[in-house]
Amino acid sequence: MYADTIEKELRKQGIKTGDRIKVEYSGVTIEGELMPKTGVGSPDTIIVKLKSGYNIGINFVGTRVTKIAESEGPIKFPAAKLKQDQDLPKISLIITGGTIVNKIDYRTGGVYPLIKPEELFHDVPELSKIARIAMKNPFSMASEDLSYSEWKTLAEEVVRELGSGSRGVVIAMGTDTMHYTASALSFMLQNLNAPVVITGAQRSGDRGSSDAFMNLICSAHIAAKSDIAEVGICMHKSSSDNECQFLRGTKARKMHSTRRDAFRPINDTPIAYVNKEGGIKYNGQYKKISGNSKTTAKTKFEGMVALIKTYPGSDPAVIDFYLKRGYKGIIIEGTGMGHTPVTPSKKEMSWIGPIGEAIKKGVVVGMTTQTLYGRVNSNVYTNLRKISELGVVYCEDMLPETAYVKLGWLLGNYDANEAKERLNKNIAGEISSRTELGEFLV
Repeated sequence: MYADTIEKELRKQGIKTGDRIKVEYSGVTIEGELMPKTGVGSPDTIIVKLKSGYNIGINFVGTRVTKIAESEGPIKFPAAKLKQDQDLPKISLIITGGTIVNKIDYRTGGVYPLIKPEELFHDVPELSKIARIAMKNPFSMASEDLSYSEWKTLAEEVVRELGSGSRGVVIAMGTDTMHYTASALSFMLQNLNAPVVITGAQRSGDRGSSDAFMNLICSAHIAAKSDIAEVGICMHKSSSDNECQFLRGTKARKMHSTRRDAFRPINDTPIAYVNKEGGIKYNGQYKKISGNSKTTAKTKFEGMVALIKTYPGSDPAVIDFYLKRGYKGIIIEGTGMGHTPVTPSKKEMSWIGPIGEAIKKGVVVGMTTQTLYGRVNSNVYTNLRKISELGVVYCEDMLPETAYVKLGWLLGNYDANEAKERLNKNIAGEISSRTELGEFLV
C-alpha cells in the first residue's frame, strides 16, 4: 500500500498495481509496471519494474505518471497433467496461506497461493503417488492474523473432510503461530480418529533451500499411512533433508525464527519420524486410530483471555487493565517454577494484590513458566506458596501458549469453576505426569 496521497492520485488516473505506466521526471522518461509497495524505503516513492527486470524507486513528488496499459493480471502457474490414482487413500489438504503453498509472480511482485491439485502436483509430483488429494482453501491469511475464529473454521473443516471419506487431513499454514493452531485443534476436535497434520515452510518453494516440498511430502505420508489419531506438527527434524518429525500439537513450539528445524518438542519427545520415501518410525506413546468413532468439533472459545509475562520490575497494573476490560482469564508466564514479584523493594510493584483481586472477581488465573522446559511447582519456595494460596492454578509442564489456548477453550465451553478445575488436568497430551527432556535445546 502506498501513502494515502499517492494512492489518491493513482486512483484519480485509474492506475493500479500491475498496470504498465510511463513516468516522466527531471527530463527523464521511463516505462515499466507499477509494483506493490514494500514495507521498506521512503513512503514518498513508487516502485517500477523495468523491462530489464530490475525494480527502481522513484520519488513521486514532481513526477508525471501516465497509464499505458492495463495489468494482465496474475500469471497462471504451470499445472501437471496427472490423473489421481483412485486406489490410493484419500486425504484432504486444507490451505490457509503461508510460505509453504505461495508462489511469487515475478512479473508483478504479487504472491499467490496454489489452490488447485494440478498446480501443486507440478511442484511436488511425489504427492500424486502418496494419496488422492482433495484441496480446500477456506481462507488465505498470514498466521499472525489468525485468531480463534479461524481455529473454529479449521476445526469444522476437518470434521467435514473426515466425514466425507478422507483418511487424514493436512493443514498448510504460516509457521509463526502454528503451535497455537495445533493446540486449539487438539482441544476442539473431539473423538479424533485420524491424523491431523499441520505443516508449513520456513523458506518458499522458489528457493533452492526450501523446506516446503519435503514438509508436504512427509505430512502426506503421515496423513495417508500412519495409525496416529492426534493433531500434530510435521516439519524438518534437522537443517538437512534427512527426515521430518511429527510433534504432538500441545507440546510443540517454534524455537527459531528462520531455521528449517525451528519446531521442537517441549517436555516431550516426537511422536514419529518420517522420511520422503514414506518410512515412519514411531517414537513413544500416542493415541491410535481405533474403531469407527465419529469426530466432532467443540469450538466455542472465550476470547477475553490474556497471556502476560512477568520480568524484573514488571508492573502488576497490567492485571488491572485486563480487569477493567472484562477479561475472564489470565495466563501468567512466571519465572522459574512459577514466580512473580512478591516482595519487591517498591511494595506497589508486588503482584500479590492485583492477582488476588482478579481471582476475587472470578477471573481464572493460571501460572506457567517462561523457561518452557520443566514444570511449575507451587510448593518449593515461600513466595510460590503465597501465589498459590491466592487461588492461582499451577499448570504443571504446560507451555504458556497451550495454556492460553486451553483456558480460552475451557471458558468457552464450561463455567469458570469447572474451567479452573480442568485447567491443570490433562485433556490432549498437554500435561505430562513426568516431564521429559525431549530434545532439550538441541
